[in-house]
Amino acid sequence: MAPTPDFDAYRSEFPVVREQLYFNHAGVAPTSRRVVTAMHEWSEDLLLHGVRYERGWEERVERTRGLAARIVGASPEELTFVRNTGHGLGLIAEGLDWRPGDEVAVATSIEYPSNVYPWMHLRDRGVSVREIEAREGGVTPEAVAAALTPRTRLVALSSVQFASGHRTDLDAIGALCERAGVLFCVDGIQSVGCVPVDVKKSRIHFLSADSHKWMLGVSGVGLLYVARDVLPRVRPVLVGWRSTTDLWNFNTLHFELRPDATKFEEGSHNYAGIYALGAALGLLLEVGMEHVAARIQSLLVHADTQLRSLGCDTGPSPEHRAGSLTFLPPGGEGDVKALAAHLTENRVSFSVRRGRIRVSPHFYNQPEELDRLVALVRGFSRR
Repeated sequence: MAPTPDFDAYRSEFPVVREQLYFNHAGVAPTSRRVVTAMHEWSEDLLLHGVRYERGWEERVERTRGLAARIVGASPEELTFVRNTGHGLGLIAEGLDWRPGDEVAVATSIEYPSNVYPWMHLRDRGVSVREIEAREGGVTPEAVAAALTPRTRLVALSSVQFASGHRTDLDAIGALCERAGVLFCVDGIQSVGCVPVDVKKSRIHFLSADSHKWMLGVSGVGLLYVARDVLPRVRPVLVGWRSTTDLWNFNTLHFELRPDATKFEEGSHNYAGIYALGAALGLLLEVGMEHVAARIQSLLVHADTQLRSLGCDTGPSPEHRAGSLTFLPPGGEGDVKALAAHLTENRVSFSVRRGRIRVSPHFYNQPEELDRLVALVRGFSRR
């Protein structure tokens, strides 16, 4: 691993730190100056030159596709741009050749709705959702194994559960799915940009993630990975000029779908969003995902130790942690609403998920900022 970067040197990229203690990257992250500059670059080009340099926009799209492939361990041909995580998951849910009686295994009791509703929507095609039992706020390989039946066609899981912060053992579950001959679909929005992701190592067939959380991008653009060997099995729900092999020929009809993941891109790109995504991914790769993950873990250990010393109930345990830490104040669930109001009044950005306060720092945050959070919790508890 390369030498540890100077994390504080990147703080100037995130002026939000002047205004808030920002620990809400598992919700909606602030973006960076680089991202705003990239979006402005495209907007200024359009303003001054119209479509004159459109081919340059296309080159930037493909560079961004390459960065997206690097950050998940795929090839560029397996990556397509989507509007958001749910859009990507929906393309898979609606595009597979389901048969009546097929099952999708999902932990509906803990999953974010975007990874439940697309599978429920298949009921009128004879596909049923089979429950994976949630254990300690997460999904274990054992629970997945217990849910599989001869009719299970696909397992749909989040890489990290949004409410509890529990990290899924993707490698073990991917191996399990491979042995069972079951497709493995992952909602990766809580891991891509937070921890290293390797879709090949984890034997993942599909992964979808929006950029407005850990990737430090903006809303409205994300990535969908579709493994090369299953690409022919997924029918595009929507098609347009960009889905075809002769996409720049507008004068002659030649309806032949592209053989790679770009067949899912039916029309004109969200260039501003893709420029933003490219800048965001470039920043993360510059820092190095191993360094990003280690820094986040260090910050969470620092916060966890201090919060527990105050009598807070914290989770998940370190071995199941990705980027989020949840806690209850010493007074328990009854004090969560009041503490949340207290933190908000003191310009702390966080989330409340299923009755617990969730904090999710990123690599540019400092231990001292978490000390200030702990001091606010301590002051509240002493009132």
